[in-house]
Amino acid sequence: MKEKKKVQTENQERIKTPFSEMVRKFKKQKNAVVALCFIIFLIFLAFFGSKIVPYGINEYDYNAILQGPSMKHLFGTDEFGRDLFSRIVCGTRISLAVGFGAVTVGAVCGTILGLLAGYYGGWIDSIIMRICDVLFAFPGLILAIAIVAILGSGMTNVVIAVAVFSTPTFARLVRSKTLTLKNSVFVLAARNIGVSDARILFHHILPGAIPDIIVQYSMSFGSSILTASSLSFLGMGAQPPTPEWGLLLSNGRNYMTSAMYVTIFPGLAIFLTVLSFNLLGDGLRDALDPKLSD
Repeated sequence: MKEKKKVQTENQERIKTPFSEMVRKFKKQKNAVVALCFIIFLIFLAFFGSKIVPYGINEYDYNAILQGPSMKHLFGTDEFGRDLFSRIVCGTRISLAVGFGAVTVGAVCGTILGLLAGYYGGWIDSIIMRICDVLFAFPGLILAIAIVAILGSGMTNVVIAVAVFSTPTFARLVRSKTLTLKNSVFVLAARNIGVSDARILFHHILPGAIPDIIVQYSMSFGSSILTASSLSFLGMGAQPPTPEWGLLLSNGRNYMTSAMYVTIFPGLAIFLTVLSFNLLGDGLRDALDPKLSD
């Protein structure tokens, strides 16, 4: 009986699913694992930060204006005596929400356009790719500034702007994968037996592109947060008294010489968040690459 259980255990160990292989290779990427832990911590702050902070985000204390970091105020206070630690923690929800919304919209739109361009080709491919080329001609931040300048300031328009310049990247990525897969044996077989184009696109071709989409999604997340913070820093995104990181950074630039911590802590939050998503993207890329056996 024991020998039978031992054989079953050994057989289970030999069975390696794609997911288990991905997890095994991802665990070897120490930087990516640390980045993932930090991102999970940020998600926790986004959901529960407002309940654990010691002060309200707009709780003014004119007797504690521009006080340095202390046990009472871990990150110090701003020009209105508001606790900087509480505002940065509560600002996590805004930054992650903007990143999630913008990149998700860009990924969905880009994926659909990439599938159509790669599968049908011809004039559909030409139109979609030329539009992407036009968007790629502008630096991402400049394009976002132009869009927000047209639509007006506000976080909703920031999400739209970031989504617009994220779409071409996903479109080209998925188009390239579609061109590779559309002549595969299983796709040709599905087409010959009368399977609809929609089913071929979303049930046969799209799954093959998902690993690349996941990696690009993770890396685009960090850049979207950085772009949104840049727009808020320029006064085109979040408006006072919203505790958005870019806006906090903008408000603190007037006190660089007298209270440098007002800019250091929001800047550090942006830096660590963007770095974490980039490291996570690198780790996922290596873990999802079938060419890497170790």
